[in-house]
Amino acid sequence: MDHKIKVLIAEDIEPIRKRYVTILEKCPDIQVVADVDTGAAAYLAAQKYAPDVILMDIEMESKDAGIRATGKILAEMPELKIVILTVYEEDEMVFSAFQLGACDYLMKNASNEVIVNAITSAYEGRSPIRPEIAHKIRSEFRRVKTYESSFLFMLNILSTLTPKELDTLYLLSSGFSKKEVCKMRFIELSTVKTQVNSILRKFKKRKIAEVITTEAERQLLGTILNNKQP
Repeated sequence: MDHKIKVLIAEDIEPIRKRYVTILEKCPDIQVVADVDTGAAAYLAAQKYAPDVILMDIEMESKDAGIRATGKILAEMPELKIVILTVYEEDEMVFSAFQLGACDYLMKNASNEVIVNAITSAYEGRSPIRPEIAHKIRSEFRRVKTYESSFLFMLNILSTLTPKELDTLYLLSSGFSKKEVCKMRFIELSTVKTQVNSILRKFKKRKIAEVITTEAERQLLGTILNNKQP
């Protein structure tokens, strides 16, 4: 290789950072231009040394310091390659890094060979979607897809409820009892029970507590209710 791969290491745990330095200094094709312990320092070092590849820890001075540094660096130097380092199986964090442009992901305890290969592959633009990365990407897409499906399902059914049923469901999901709903809406208990039965039938649930289970769903219900008010 005619050009040495310039590598910047951003890792806040000194023994781990020094291990990477030791490993990479033994590689004739790699030059460690700097090693830092914060995301802020990684950004400044990237500007100063213009590395080819950065080994970027996710969690440094803050839980997402590496993620924020990755976004900031790649916004200004999109040609730079960033390999994410983490000690946890954090699907959402790793997925966020890939969304910002990171090209690979390594566990901190990866072998010497895996670390060197990741850097070389990143530099040459051939970082593979290794099985563990593919799994995380699939998991995150599955999580998003599940949320979207649930949200759309809820929206579709709520749109079939009458304004009175929406009102009753909102009050009950807010913690009011059927008797309290009767007093607030000046209606008979039999009317509330009829509305509840209709709601449960449409949602195919046995209890009203099973219909709205999150604050996000309750907020959606409130929004629909307000839009249906005359």
